[in-house]
Amino acid sequence: MKVFTLFLLLPWLPAVAFADSNRNALPSDNVNSRYTVESVSVTAKDREKLSKHLKEDMEKLVGEKFEQGIVDNLARRIRKDLRAASVMAKLSRGTTPEHVRVDFESRPRKVEEDADLTKFSYHSQQGWTGGVELGFDAGPARVKLGIQSDGNELLERYAGITTGVAVPVGDRLQVRFAFDSFHEQWNQATLNALARRSDIPGVYRTRNHFEPSLRIALVRNLTLTAGVSFDELQTQFPAARTEGSHSVITALRYHRQWVDSDTSGQELDAGYSLRAATTILGSASVYTRQSVNALYSRKFDRQEVLVRFGAGSMNGSAPLYERFVLGNTRTLRGWNKFEIDPLGGSRMIYGSTSYRYRVLEVFYDTGSVWDRKENAVARNSMGCSLLFGSLRDGLAFTVGFPLRDGHIQPLFMMSANF
Repeated sequence: MKVFTLFLLLPWLPAVAFADSNRNALPSDNVNSRYTVESVSVTAKDREKLSKHLKEDMEKLVGEKFEQGIVDNLARRIRKDLRAASVMAKLSRGTTPEHVRVDFESRPRKVEEDADLTKFSYHSQQGWTGGVELGFDAGPARVKLGIQSDGNELLERYAGITTGVAVPVGDRLQVRFAFDSFHEQWNQATLNALARRSDIPGVYRTRNHFEPSLRIALVRNLTLTAGVSFDELQTQFPAARTEGSHSVITALRYHRQWVDSDTSGQELDAGYSLRAATTILGSASVYTRQSVNALYSRKFDRQEVLVRFGAGSMNGSAPLYERFVLGNTRTLRGWNKFEIDPLGGSRMIYGSTSYRYRVLEVFYDTGSVWDRKENAVARNSMGCSLLFGSLRDGLAFTVGFPLRDGHIQPLFMMSANF
C-alpha cells in the first residue's frame, strides 16, 4: 500500500514541521522514524471484527518508534480481517512533542463476502457436527476450501467437501461459483417414517451441488443474489440411479450495524430467499421453496439481547434436503428434530428471544414445522447457556428444556462457531 506517496519523492528534506490540523501529514519515512507512536486506532465498528492477535499487535506499536513497514503490514492484516476494499493509515500530530497518532481508516466493499466458518457442535440425542472452512486470496478472487460432517442442519448427516470462489467485478458485483460433494447418512426414524409416505421422494446416497451466481449491491446494506443451483442425487430406492434437482435461486439480504462504542451497538440482519426447481433446467423435481429470516441484536455494556425469527413454505415435490427442520442446536433448543417430525415439513415458523449478562444466557424458543393440510402444533422450549464469545459466534454450553405435558427431559448441547 502506498501511504503519502508524495513525501516519498522528497527524501532530501531533513524535517517538516507539523501544521495546526490534527490530520496534517508527516514527512518521509526516514524522518518519521524519529517519532514515537502515541496511539493506534480503528473505528469501534471495525475493532469488533479484528482478531485478538491483531489487536494485540496494534497495541504493541504504542510507545515504539514509528516504522512504515510495520504500519503497512498492519494495514494489510486489517484489510484481510475486515474484508475491506482498502485500509489506509493516516498519521497526525500527538498530544506531546515527537509523538504521532496512527489512525487506520477502512473503505468497505459494497458487496459483503461470506465469513470463513469453523463450526463444532454436539447434541445429546443427535450427536456431533464439525466443519472447517479456510479462505485465501488468489489475486482479486477469494477462494474457500472446507470439509465437514454435519448432522445438525438437515434431516440427514452430510459429510464431504465444500469449495467456492468469489471474483469481484467493480465494487457492486461479485461473480461466485460453489461446488460441494457430500455422502449422506440417515436416521432410522426418518427411514421408518418415509416408508409410510409415498408422496415424499426417497433418500439418496450422495449429493453433488454446483451453484454459479451473481451477488449485486443494490443500495447501501442491501444485496441481491441470483443464479442457478444444480444438484445431482444418487438415490437408493427402489433402485440406485442419478436424479437431477435443478433450480433458479434468488435471495435478498439486508444487513446493518450501528456501533455506539466498543461495548454497545445494534445489528439487524434480514433476508428472503426463493428456490424454484423447473423442468426447463432438466430437473426431475418441480417445486418452489420460500423462506424469510430476521435477526436483531442490542448490546449494551455487559448485556445483550438477541431476537430471531424465521418462516418458510414449500409447494411441490422437493428432495429431503429442502424440507424445513426445527429442533437442533440453533432452533427449538431442548427438542430432538426426529421427535418433532423425522421427515421435516413443508411449512415452518420459528421465533427466539435470548438475554445475556456476562457469560450467562437465558432463552425462550417457540416454533412449529408441519405439512400442508396438517394442523400446526406449537412447541416451546427454554434454557440457559454459558457463553464465551457473542450470542452469534463463540463457544456455548447449553441446557435446553422442552416445555410439554408429562416428564421433562433436558438436553445438553455444545456449539462453537468462529
